[in-house]
Amino acid sequence: MSATAAKLPATAGPKPARSPGYWTKVGRRLLRDPVTMGCLAVLLAIVLAAVFADVLAPADPYKASMIRRLKPIGFPNHPLGTDELGRDMLTRLLYGGRMSLVMGIVPVLNALVIGGLLGIVAGFFGGRLNMAIMRTIDVLYAFPSVLLAVAISGALGSGLTNAIVALTIVFVPPLARIAETVTTQVRGMDFVDAARASGAGSLTIIRVHLLPNVLGPVFVYASSLISVSIILASGLSFLGLGVEPPRAEWGLMLNTLRQAIYVQPWVAVLPGALIFLTSICCNLASDGLRTAMEVKL
Repeated sequence: MSATAAKLPATAGPKPARSPGYWTKVGRRLLRDPVTMGCLAVLLAIVLAAVFADVLAPADPYKASMIRRLKPIGFPNHPLGTDELGRDMLTRLLYGGRMSLVMGIVPVLNALVIGGLLGIVAGFFGGRLNMAIMRTIDVLYAFPSVLLAVAISGALGSGLTNAIVALTIVFVPPLARIAETVTTQVRGMDFVDAARASGAGSLTIIRVHLLPNVLGPVFVYASSLISVSIILASGLSFLGLGVEPPRAEWGLMLNTLRQAIYVQPWVAVLPGALIFLTSICCNLASDGLRTAMEVKL
């Protein structure tokens, strides 16, 4: 072997393929699930239609016309007909979706923050603090969700803000329970004990070690509550405890159109059909997300 050849570095072998990360695997599982992807596409279309209702709406949502009241689907200039006051149904459905989505998502997000924080604190510290928090949560569990939402909304009065507060209180207990259960399981694992032995404080352990392991199951469970929140919010509006007229909201539209079920049944069921479609898509998308993230609740 020549001296020049001896000085050349040895050729490195092929590098091992880098394994994909956790979220990459989750994304691939979601892409292989046609039902979940289809539901996500429908939900995205509903959200975009609600957000851009000002641009997409063909008419004024509050402009009434007694001459054009309760026109059928396919009527000229009103593709989905008109309601009991002659207002364009397509426009009202677009604006109503905005209110329904706000009442479906905002309470769940509020409850996710409040219930998640209570559950993590109760599960991590345990003892009397856990007893005090979880027994208070159990008191709220004693009432059915619908009854509790109606009772709180009735006490606070009708209106969008009061309905959101009522639904937030309804969803705090289940989210706190899930967070407390998962936190209790993670707290006993070796890496938490190692962090505690190394001198890490409670806040550091919660932020660095607990949150990444707890937020996944809690978030997946919270996503399944959005459909329940939309249904409960629509029920409150139907009973007159949610959004107030003349604002458009799917549950309120069902209430005002219930007298027209024998005159224009197809027009009257449109808000209910959208509530059903949105709810079932939220449920199926949540199931697909849980499967893709391999979360067991």
